[in-house]
Amino acid sequence: MTRVAIGLDVGTSGVKALAVSEDGELMGRAEVGYELSTPRPGWAEQDPEQWWRGTEQALEALGADDVAGIGLSGQMHGLVALGADEQVLRPAILWNDQRTGEQCEQIEERIGLSSLVAATGNRALTGFTAPKLLWLREHEPEVYERIAHILLPKDYVRLRLCGERAIDVADASGTLLFDVAHRRWSEAVCEALEIDMGWLPRALESPEVSGHTSDGIPVAAGAGDQAAGALGVGVVEAGAPLSVVLGTSGVVFSALPAFAADPEARVHAFCHAVPETWHAMGVMLSAAGSLAWLRGALGGGAEYAELVEEAAAWGPGAEGLTFLPYLAGERTPHADPDARGAFTGLSLRHDRGALVRAVLEGVALGLRDSLDLIAELGPLPDRGRVSGGGARSEEWLRIVASVLELPLERTAADEGAAFGAALLGGVAGGLWGSPAEAAAAAVRPTSTVEPVAEWVEPYRERREVFRALYPGIRGAVTPPPRSA
Repeated sequence: MTRVAIGLDVGTSGVKALAVSEDGELMGRAEVGYELSTPRPGWAEQDPEQWWRGTEQALEALGADDVAGIGLSGQMHGLVALGADEQVLRPAILWNDQRTGEQCEQIEERIGLSSLVAATGNRALTGFTAPKLLWLREHEPEVYERIAHILLPKDYVRLRLCGERAIDVADASGTLLFDVAHRRWSEAVCEALEIDMGWLPRALESPEVSGHTSDGIPVAAGAGDQAAGALGVGVVEAGAPLSVVLGTSGVVFSALPAFAADPEARVHAFCHAVPETWHAMGVMLSAAGSLAWLRGALGGGAEYAELVEEAAAWGPGAEGLTFLPYLAGERTPHADPDARGAFTGLSLRHDRGALVRAVLEGVALGLRDSLDLIAELGPLPDRGRVSGGGARSEEWLRIVASVLELPLERTAADEGAAFGAALLGGVAGGLWGSPAEAAAAAVRPTSTVEPVAEWVEPYRERREVFRALYPGIRGAVTPPPRSA
């Protein structure tokens, strides 16, 4: 019987379970969906019990027998507040919840932006965990006063799976309460924000054993979804390929040999899932999500492949048509939840294919913003590894490769964070000796998409047009009133 490692990814729309063999073969897959609650504009919540029920169902459907270890991954930043009896006090507030704008301002005013970046590697963003705690203290004091423990989403599943309260350093990096440089909770930030450090779970390196199931299976500490996903495509050390994600959101992720933070925190600086390694990460909120929006608005029932085929009829720049992909605000490089998308340069010649081409290029140009900021922190690798739904499109990868000016490699298993979580579970269970050994054994590049030589210079010119448009669009936005 083949021994396997199991990876669990507790996502926003569902939980995914994978069984992976020692040579990286996918031996089984199961996925269980659940709902997102938006009780007010800008809010996003879930009942943590949904995650646990989904995990139980996914593991049952997976039906793996000879399990060496289990690894956990999941949506980052979400706040799970527990009482002294470890019972959930209210629905979890998720990463995409936007209610904490005022609290972010309070944090940066209280600590100072430069001091905050020095302490945590990041600025205060509405998605992060610390602003959610301040919001609870102000708006739901009766809940806040009952808090005894706080966890992130995947770590609540860990609690139910093996009875342990723990977190990994990669996921903890996204709380704004973590000293990323020293890989430990930040006493200074917790003191400044009056957060009880007794609420915080113990922080472990990602491949460490955090506990055991009732059947004695070791459970790795795991990692947040982006760090786990990067491990799953082989990003294990500085100089390894970049991770480029074309999912609903877009990510450029590069491993660093030492902690390094952008002084303005335009890119995230987090601990990586590999011990003694950090990473820089740029995030755009609407990547493949931009194409999904256009298909829903103007697709007329067309499949994605048909839309991209129409886009391929247009050359680089689509005769001056530019798309700004800020449909849900933006993180990198603007940190602006009120930014909005736009098409500019429309003419009578432009058809649906031109609009699609502009969307594909706008997303690529947004990713280039992240790449250029990461390059300020250290030398860039000479290639990327690409994942996410958008990576299935050869034409889109040709555009992205040409804009980034890097070849992009696909890998045999495109299962995202769940695959990386399985590698961590296998390390915890002795299937591999380290994350690097796991990646070397299980991650296999299958094909490479090269930049199109004649597109590179036109896209360099488009970058300047793209970047010049943001301030004007930003000035035209009237932000909606913040929810109470």
